[in-house]
Amino acid sequence: MIKTNLYDQSGSRRLIAQKGVFSVIEYEKDVSISPNFAQEAYFASLMNVRKRQLVADLDGTVGVTAQGGAMQLMIGALDAATDVHGVGDLAKKFVKSIVTEEKTIKPHYVGSGQLVLEPTFKFIILEDLSSWREGMVIEDGMFLACEDTVNLEVTGRKTVSSLVLGREGIFNTLLTGTGVVALESLVPVEEIISIDIVDDLIRIDGDMAIAWSDTLDFTVERTTSTLIGSWASGEGLVNVYRGTGRVLIAPVRRNKGISVPREK
Repeated sequence: MIKTNLYDQSGSRRLIAQKGVFSVIEYEKDVSISPNFAQEAYFASLMNVRKRQLVADLDGTVGVTAQGGAMQLMIGALDAATDVHGVGDLAKKFVKSIVTEEKTIKPHYVGSGQLVLEPTFKFIILEDLSSWREGMVIEDGMFLACEDTVNLEVTGRKTVSSLVLGREGIFNTLLTGTGVVALESLVPVEEIISIDIVDDLIRIDGDMAIAWSDTLDFTVERTTSTLIGSWASGEGLVNVYRGTGRVLIAPVRRNKGISVPREK
């Protein structure tokens, strides 16, 4: 028998999210910091700059596929295997890793116990694919882990405009099937704008979408009917998502176009 204090609510650690086999632990303050950096760490924690960890509780019925090199602890009767099936498969995965900024090999964990991934200062978002119709496309580098009922594929741009002007990458990771996925985000879930559209469209000024349904058509278009009008409006080209599905938008991901407030 194994006992752990992972989920104990303490002055420095707390459980902030649970979905499927996954739980997210957040360290409210870094109590192991050296005195030289204590002040910096204190103010960082006030701005929500904190370490977070993903934990998967496995009971033998569902396994987990994780980003390569992310494992910190395997507690209990867990086994790990790679998802590589021969030299040819390794070559394909190497190519996929280049175009999607993901690790080449993603270990598969099965058995009964707890899988603990390494801490990250990014925000961890848990999404259930059952609400994403036929699949979820994510921005490069966001994948952290998923239940093994989820399929990981690579999808490319379907139109010339999105390929050349979209700034969302030529290829992205496509998640299909059922189950929960864990994503690493540069912004917290409370800042993300979620938009569901039915036979309609949304226009986004820039590459601010971090995830979208694979059912949507992604194109790059002018904001007005003429090129001169688009230029005169100051908006130029926009990313357009058309059809039925969902889009997640991180409006302050890179603080683009946000001016510094001035005192009056």
